[in-house]
Amino acid sequence: MKAHDGIYLDGAWRPAAGQDVIEVVNPVDEQVVDRVPAGGAEDVDAAVRAARAALPAWAATPPAERAARLAALRDVLVARKDEIAETITAELGSPLPFSQAVHAGAPIAVAGSYAELAATHPFEEKVGNSTVYQEPIGVVGAITPWNYPLHQIVAKVAPALAAGCTVVLKPAENTPLSAQLFAEAVHEAGVPAGVFNLVTGLGTVAGQALVEHPGVDLVSFTGSTAVGRRIAATAGAAIKKVALELGGKSANVILPSADLARAVNVGVANVMSNSGQTCSAWTRMLVHRDQYDEAVALAAAAAAKYGDRIGPVVSARQQERVRGYIEKGVAEGARLVAGGPDAPRERGWFVSPTVFADVTPDMTIAQEEIFGPVLSVLRYEDEDDALRIANGTVYGLAGAVWAGDEAEAVAFARRMDTGQVDINGGRFNPLAPFGGYKQSGVGRELGAHGLTEYLQTKSLQF
Repeated sequence: MKAHDGIYLDGAWRPAAGQDVIEVVNPVDEQVVDRVPAGGAEDVDAAVRAARAALPAWAATPPAERAARLAALRDVLVARKDEIAETITAELGSPLPFSQAVHAGAPIAVAGSYAELAATHPFEEKVGNSTVYQEPIGVVGAITPWNYPLHQIVAKVAPALAAGCTVVLKPAENTPLSAQLFAEAVHEAGVPAGVFNLVTGLGTVAGQALVEHPGVDLVSFTGSTAVGRRIAATAGAAIKKVALELGGKSANVILPSADLARAVNVGVANVMSNSGQTCSAWTRMLVHRDQYDEAVALAAAAAAKYGDRIGPVVSARQQERVRGYIEKGVAEGARLVAGGPDAPRERGWFVSPTVFADVTPDMTIAQEEIFGPVLSVLRYEDEDDALRIANGTVYGLAGAVWAGDEAEAVAFARRMDTGQVDINGGRFNPLAPFGGYKQSGVGRELGAHGLTEYLQTKSLQF
């Protein structure tokens, strides 16, 4: 594995304007894997100019041809699946089986879905005496996170290209190697020069320059609510559209009629997946008071089985952040039943799978996004109390409901203030819209709803 020593600009790898670099560190052993350019405002400007120059031709390209390029991209990702998994394992620390199944598998599924949607989406329709056209919004500035590095890239770039937009991507500085691999795949798939451009760099430098650039028509960002708030303010001053997928504190509501053991075990697995670094993780488990003690015991036993097999968190800073939340949970009176703040290994940025009992809704660990393998178990009195607790945060990204009767679960889920709810362990659907209510974001990703984020509407009257 060797990183490129330049940025991907106008269909070629070119030197960055400056000499600064970013070290990519493996979270398992804290060793430097490679170095990539720390691009700056000059590099972002060059990339945006290339994207603007390529926009007219790509926007005019028939949807069937755009679909063909996306299908070719999917095929390249399939052919390089093992390399993708190994790269993400090296830069993120994810266990290789998880990287193969999720970090490599999900982007392939999403790329394939947009190859199909680009060919079938109704870009024009008749409405009375009008013809209504859906046209590309223009140049997209995509800023992606480190927790699902390639999936988040594909979830933004694929619909943008399907819509006829051109893109400048600024990936997370922790995980830029998979972004470079993606740029190679785009090139190999025959996407025209300038349609996709990549600038690696710091969020405070390259990311900010991308948000502020007047040549960018839409900013699509996935990350923390705090950063999303700043991006929205900057973009709002220019009346620039934003698509924001932000934080979450999702509730896993187990109703009394549910299969308690299954609901708890799946819930714990959901929180521990990707070392807890998932914005949609069900980090609050809500259990009826009569089943609470049994649920806590089940959750503690389930968490203990994971040990340090879940892999590390992404950085020393993230490890310290998560351990700080665990310490705060103890200080505020929550009861540790699994894990704790002590690191399970001397080397690597590992955090013990942790479960808290006796958590009250007002505690910090029940209100703030921790982004680590930490589960809070809360008790409720009745369904109205459960709903109050579930809806009682500033977030509304995802959630889950378990019940013996599906209709009962659906009725409860419809009352939750959140963008996506899994019923009795429902499977991930790459065609379903994903995004949040409240401070969890603006807009949707995936499927047809994700495609329309990159389109604007024009009507002609006859």
